[in-house]
Amino acid sequence: MEKPVAKAIARQVRISPTKVRQILTLIRGKDAGEAMTILRFSPQKAARIVYKVLQSAVANAEHNYGMDTDKLHVFTAYADQGPSMKRFRPVSMGRAHPYVHRTSHVTVVVAER
Repeated sequence: MEKPVAKAIARQVRISPTKVRQILTLIRGKDAGEAMTILRFSPQKAARIVYKVLQSAVANAEHNYGMDTDKLHVFTAYADQGPSMKRFRPVSMGRAHPYVHRTSHVTVVVAER
């Protein structure tokens, strides 16, 4: 029988998935408590977003599956590309340059050791 896992997903977060993946590599495989400490003291915007998702995953594990929060570790953590918002910036001579606001779907899965 497979061990139960609990997960949390933050969808359409207004940050590039590349930036989120840098933070996710720091916490992948670590204990939940240690991962939260790492995220709390990381200065990046992505760290705050991932911290909230990790908190939610731990809460889901405790509430939905009755897991012991002290035994949890980050099983997997990944960020997928969400929908991109296409925008234009006005430039000289009445022209416009396109740019893209990228979004992410951040997923964190926790399991008991």
